[in-house]
Amino acid sequence: MIRLNRQVTVFGSAIFCVVVFSLYLMLDHLQLDHTKSPNNGGDRLQNLSILQGKIDRLERLLAENNEIISNIRDSVINLKESVKDGGPDGGNMSQGPYPELLASPPLVLPIDSQDCQFAAREFSKPLLDVYDLLTFDNPDGGVWKQGFDITYQENEWDSEPLQVFVVPHSHNDPGWLKTFDDYYRDQTQHILNNMVVKLHENSRWKMIWSEISYFSKWWDNIDDQKRDAVKRYLVERGQLEITTGGWVMPDEANSHYFALIDQLLEGHQWLERNLGVKPQTGWAVDPFGHSPTNAYLLKQAGLANMLIQRVHYSIKKHFSSQKTLEFFWRQNWDPASSTDILCHMMPFYSYDVPHTCGPDPKICCQFDFKRLPGGRVSCPWRVPPQPITDGNVQQRVQMLLDQYRKKSKLFRTKVVMVPLGDDFRYTEALEWDQQFQNYQKLFDYMNSHPELHVKAQFGTITDYFNALRKSAIDPGHTGPSLPVVSGDFFTYADRDDHYWSGYFTSRPFYKRMDRVLESHLRAAEIIYSLTLANIRRSGKRNDFPAVENYRLLTEARRNLGLFQHHDAITGTGKDLVVIDYGTRLFHSILNLKQVIVNSAHWLVLKDKSAYSHNPSKAFLQMQLVPTCLFSCRSVVIYNPTEQDRTSVVTVYVNTPHVRVVTDHGHPVPAQVSAVWDEPTTASTEAFQLSFIAQVPALGLGMYQLGKAASGGAETAEYVFFRKSGELSVNVKHFTVNIPQDASTPLSIHNPHLQVWSSPTTGLMEVRHLKEDGSEHQIKVEFAWYGTTSNRDKSGAYLFLPDGEAKMYSPAQPPVIRVTKGSVFSEITTTFDHVTHTLRLYNVQGVEGQAVEICNSVDIRGEFNREITMRLTSDVDSKDRFFTDLNGFQIQPRRTMAKLPLQANFYPMTSMAYLQDPGTRLTLLTAQSLGSASLKSGQLEVIMDRRLNQDDNRGMGQGVLDNKVTASSFRLLLEKRAEKPSALSYPSLLSHVSSLYLNHPLIPMAVSTEAESLSLSPLSPLASSLPCDVHLVNLRTIQSKVKIFVFLHNTFFSFLSVEHKASTSLTFCCSSTWVVMF
Repeated sequence: MIRLNRQVTVFGSAIFCVVVFSLYLMLDHLQLDHTKSPNNGGDRLQNLSILQGKIDRLERLLAENNEIISNIRDSVINLKESVKDGGPDGGNMSQGPYPELLASPPLVLPIDSQDCQFAAREFSKPLLDVYDLLTFDNPDGGVWKQGFDITYQENEWDSEPLQVFVVPHSHNDPGWLKTFDDYYRDQTQHILNNMVVKLHENSRWKMIWSEISYFSKWWDNIDDQKRDAVKRYLVERGQLEITTGGWVMPDEANSHYFALIDQLLEGHQWLERNLGVKPQTGWAVDPFGHSPTNAYLLKQAGLANMLIQRVHYSIKKHFSSQKTLEFFWRQNWDPASSTDILCHMMPFYSYDVPHTCGPDPKICCQFDFKRLPGGRVSCPWRVPPQPITDGNVQQRVQMLLDQYRKKSKLFRTKVVMVPLGDDFRYTEALEWDQQFQNYQKLFDYMNSHPELHVKAQFGTITDYFNALRKSAIDPGHTGPSLPVVSGDFFTYADRDDHYWSGYFTSRPFYKRMDRVLESHLRAAEIIYSLTLANIRRSGKRNDFPAVENYRLLTEARRNLGLFQHHDAITGTGKDLVVIDYGTRLFHSILNLKQVIVNSAHWLVLKDKSAYSHNPSKAFLQMQLVPTCLFSCRSVVIYNPTEQDRTSVVTVYVNTPHVRVVTDHGHPVPAQVSAVWDEPTTASTEAFQLSFIAQVPALGLGMYQLGKAASGGAETAEYVFFRKSGELSVNVKHFTVNIPQDASTPLSIHNPHLQVWSSPTTGLMEVRHLKEDGSEHQIKVEFAWYGTTSNRDKSGAYLFLPDGEAKMYSPAQPPVIRVTKGSVFSEITTTFDHVTHTLRLYNVQGVEGQAVEICNSVDIRGEFNREITMRLTSDVDSKDRFFTDLNGFQIQPRRTMAKLPLQANFYPMTSMAYLQDPGTRLTLLTAQSLGSASLKSGQLEVIMDRRLNQDDNRGMGQGVLDNKVTASSFRLLLEKRAEKPSALSYPSLLSHVSSLYLNHPLIPMAVSTEAESLSLSPLSPLASSLPCDVHLVNLRTIQSKVKIFVFLHNTFFSFLSVEHKASTSLTFCCSSTWVVMF
């Protein structure tokens, strides 16, 4: 507790120091400026008044954050206590392979000196405003097709020479056209082996590397001599720089921030453990658009700089013309500069050599010496490179220096960075010699001729940023200031109307599997960490498989991390590669289930000495088959969320005659429903048992299931509709009604809501809020997009539709099944391509306030079609809507008529919403998909895509491996009375609803052999965490024998006056806290 208090003290002190120093700068600025004002008296009073207001607001925020930290501290006390020694130092937790949980040093928050320079930074408009300025045309720019002609004066560098940093790199995709293992075997291991040899030959040669997934695999297969050489280059000579340090170079559109953090942490932990280095600069040359979430996470991970490449060509052109390609990327909620990270945007089309030395690719290609005559690759412009000799070096230097100078004209300083590499470059020793030796001759000539006013060298990306900071940022500099930018860089287009909005949805089956693995990993991490703490506290000797479970956790972390790669979760790999990813995800899900049941086994036992691990006879089982109820059967319910929770749990049983009671014998509301093999045929061997469970935060609840001759769970009732044709329903044990009059609107309701659906389609049309009696038109429809008839068509990356969507019209009337029960009611419609379900839970609280939507989509028989779900409402949203970025923040969007339809689609990782002054309509999602609002009041989501051709972005195939894919959503309708603001945040209800959707309760059946053992529920926290604080993870770090607690203090909006008046929750800014113990 003392250490936690110290951490809180340091954290609070850091905040106080930054605030005080910020106020000092503001006061100093006012004092300096008032003498320059013609009306300095009035301005001074006005400025002081404004400053007083800001001081008052800062004081309020400090008080509120102190309260939040206090709440978190109180909630963590119980968890903290479980880590302390609770008995004699017995048991093999402190012996053999089991790690001892040691206390960590106090948390130290470093304050970058650059964080105090915000007063001098130039403010720039948000990117959404930049879109208003652009025409998004694509005129021919000459040699730089998407840019403009660049000119310069020969004497511009006379007073300050041009500094050129050429940065050799090799972009290694962890899966794309080959699997991860095949790429490693055929290419990556040779690149890294050659690197060790070639960097040793010349201390002036340098290299950068990003993908730790590959580096770690290589490290495990090399000898100590090579390892020592790598450490020398990294630590002593600085020839090799690890950039970003993540497990992969992740996609930034579809990845959830949990997975982004996890893969970054896995890579950084590996680097610290094996190399003792910490990355300083991010390198993201290939993700298809860029998110400020990733910038924020890199900043929080201690990186000072970052580079991005794939940005819309019109944005690049605009930034180039304004010389704003180097900027501070700031989060849109940050009023100061605490989130600023220095960012470099590459100006040209690609990161390959022809598009990096300057604006003319025909010239730059002549300096890619892998393309020398006789090699396997050549220049498309049919002018090959020449080996550098004494006879041609002067002429070649003039050509190259001209490109360097023109490129430098796009920036504000005389420091220019030139990448030298491409995909899987430097595989052969010959290429190392070709590139490095020829460039060294060019550099030697440049540097030995002072009349050229240039200093050129090989460098790492951080070498470049250090020079840039010295030129433009360091205190006392006289160079130009760099601008501040906020917002995101979606949706990416690389040319014409080729918008990369297709990959937001491509391969949705695997996008859903990604989130399932993410949820299982988080749940397993938390319960495993709690188990280790509990074992340590108990002091009991046991055979808990801690090492094996940690191995499974590590493997799952790495498989989840691998799938965040920008050709994995995006759905842009070849079929065999996608199968490899899917196999890894599936195996890890199964392994994590084992970690969860092993951990829960220990935690629920009353008598810990009775614990015995037997892999062949599982104590707990996550249901794959119906539970057989011949007598009483115990079920353990695990709540992986930080909130005490009342939710509906569903298990499968072999009889409809069942009752549910708590561990104290109190009856629990329950409902038995049919399991439908076909739309009108129910199983006779399996039944769905749904009951309302109450489980404490991060805890385990106990329930008993038993056979009941009477007085057990209520059975659901069914009503079937079909517009024409006879219906034959095969079901036993349930009441079924097939009304003759099928024209009355269908309706289901719960304590909060009532939904009316069309009797013809079963799709929702009206939603009624019981709280205030209001009704809202919310119509659900499905529609098809085709692909253009032009030569370039939609593919895995691109969305190139043939116009507006055409409404879905099934070949035959759908079967509509209405389920009504005491726990939930639902309407299920079976179309030819979609099975659509609307469900209402009959519970009070969070679960009862949303309409749950599930779509099971099957378009395997279609040709060049994409299916979308569209919500049409009476919300007067005009051309505005909002999507989340990585489940971490909200980005305002504007549908623009000047852009093609496909440009108005954006990634939706966890939610999207529409709003007008009085209402907000929010769609929460359990998987990443592409979304848009093409008309006022409309919100649509692409559900799946089947495309018969490649879209010429390198994959070399269409998307034809579709699977039947279930996608889950929740729909919220909320009243709002917010004041107008440039920023927007989810409501607290949507935060918690999204949490419940993505992290459901986990039921586990106790084996029949273990029913004789005494079990008890678990409540590890004294109380729930504050409801605006999310426990991101509770992760064991075995290398440092620590447990890390990741807490995320979320933004949320008070949507209505009533909510604001009835809650004591604090409104505060977003931050992520890491508590170590």
